[in-house]
This record gives sequence, structure tokens and C-alpha cells, in this order.
Amino acid sequence: MSNPRTPFGSGKSSGTPQTGAKTSQDKPKRFVFVLLDNFTLLCFSAALESLRIANRMAASPVYEWRVIGEGGEFVQCSAGAWFKLDGDLDELTRDDTVMICGGIDVQTSTTKRLLNWLRREARKGVTMAGLCTAAYTLAKAGLLDGKKATIHWENQDSFAEEFLEVELTKSVFTVDGARMTTAGGTSSIDFMLKLIADHQGEELANSVADQLIYSSIRTDQDTQRLSVPTRIGVRHPKLSQVIQIMEGNIEEPISPSILAKDVGMSTRQLERLFRRYLNRSPKRYYMELRLQKARNLLMQTDMSVINVALACGFASPSHFSKCYRAHYDTTPYRERGSHAGRLSI
Repeated sequence: MSNPRTPFGSGKSSGTPQTGAKTSQDKPKRFVFVLLDNFTLLCFSAALESLRIANRMAASPVYEWRVIGEGGEFVQCSAGAWFKLDGDLDELTRDDTVMICGGIDVQTSTTKRLLNWLRREARKGVTMAGLCTAAYTLAKAGLLDGKKATIHWENQDSFAEEFLEVELTKSVFTVDGARMTTAGGTSSIDFMLKLIADHQGEELANSVADQLIYSSIRTDQDTQRLSVPTRIGVRHPKLSQVIQIMEGNIEEPISPSILAKDVGMSTRQLERLFRRYLNRSPKRYYMELRLQKARNLLMQTDMSVINVALACGFASPSHFSKCYRAHYDTTPYRERGSHAGRLSI
């Protein structure tokens, strides 16, 4: 589709220029991708391909990039493929945009050297984005304090518990001044299309979307997850409403009688509704939601088992352990031992 990129950028433009794209004699805008160990390939490739296609569709190269990482040699993605880096954690210019690409076990990949480098470059005024789980890295460096941020829905619970100074959203991506974050997966495309539109105009961004065969462009107002009816495969407004209330009240569970009253039905009607569509009682469904959050916290944070229990609405560790074992066939302590501190996607 195009020639391999030259070091530090994509260099030449090919294809039919888009007359609506803004052109200038200025240097191309440079993105510096920082690949963490076990980074998610999709979030990186989606962002990089968006830039490459933008260059192809523009009248002249408008973007260039550099791919770096700690050590400056090779880095492995979560799919097992290895990538040759352009260099180590080098000095940047204020005009660079840093794109940190995270993935599995981002806590381990977020080293002290990386954090110090990010803080130093941030003091220069460098714009920084965290793709996939790399919002964790930015937050750990203290660069998201007082700002809006997002992270993959699977990691939201642990992130919210650890970084109280960050205004966590469920958006596909967020832009808050010089700090930007994405939820992972294809959200990199939506994010890059916004950056391209802001920098070069919507016509070029739309041309890139067409080349990617990406027909449903999302904004920072769109949420990550499918709607409740789509997720559960049932389109019943009152059932969806109850489940949304449950998901928003994990730490302090609401009784079935109050849930039923909130949506204008009797407790018996609510029971029948859950039995008919989900083959379980409201109480059982609620318990599964709480245990799922508990499992995420055990696997992704260093919170004590007692604190995990309290965060998921269990009054005592013994009751929590009993319920956890009945559902997952293991204890919270064993789960913590086999998956301690692991952020994944």
C-alpha cells in the first residue's frame, strides 16, 4: 500500500492527495511511540497506521514518528511478536507528542526509570498520551492528577481505587489539555482521527477513516462498553434499568425490594423477570457482578483481601471468601497469589 517507512518517520507521500488537507512547509508533526513490555499490538498499529494513511492521502508528509522503549533494542508485544526499536528513552523536544503503548502487566512495565523520564519530559511541556493500559503509567507518574482520563473497562475498578486524584471516565478516549488517554483496542483509531482533524482538518481525517473502512467514528462522548441490552442479549427496558443500578452500586448493594420499587414493579415481578431472561435471581445476578469486580481488584491491585471485600459490598472477609470460593472454585488468597498485581487487556 505504501513504501516501508524511513527511520524517524514515514517520509514520502503516495496516493491521491486530498485537496481539503491543510498543507504547509513546516516540519511534519512528530509522534514518539514508547512501547512497554507486553504492549497491545492493536492499540499501537491502529495509531501508527492512521498516521501513515494520513501522509499517503495528504499533499505532502504531515506526520513522522519514532518508536522507542527502555533499553532501545527490542520489545515484545502481548501477542509474542518482537519489534526493533529506533532508540532508548531519549531527550525530546517540546513539539513532540509522546504515545505510551501499554498492555499486559503494565505495573511491571512501569519502571522507575520510565517514570522519571516521563516526569522530566512533562516538565518541558511535552504532550503525552496513554494508549490502552498506559493511562496507569501516566497516573503513576502523577501526570493525570486533577485531569480526566480513561482506561479499558476491565481495568476501571482497580484504577479508580489506586488513583483517587484522577477523574476517571468511561469514554472511548479523553483529551484534557496536554494529557490524553484511550480505552484500548480500536479506540486508538477514533483518537487519532480526532488529532488528525484538529491538526489537518476534518476532510483528511474522513479520508483516513475511509481508507481504514471505519464507518462509525466515535468521539470522547461515546462510552466503551456495549449497552446493557446488547451485552445481556435482552431488550427489556426495566431489566436494563435494574442492571445499570446494580452496576453503579457495588460497594453498597441495594436490596431487590428497593430495586423493584425504583423501576415501578413488585419484588415478585422482578424475580420473575430475572428468571425468565437471565435464568437466575436478582440476588444471584448482583452477587456475580460483585464477585467479578472483586476478582478484577485481586488480579490488578495490591489491595488487601479485606479491602477488596469491603469495596465489593461484603461485610466480612469470611463471607466474601465463602462466596468467592463457591463461584470461582478458589479462595481470594489463592487468586491473589497466582495473579498478584497484574493489569491485563
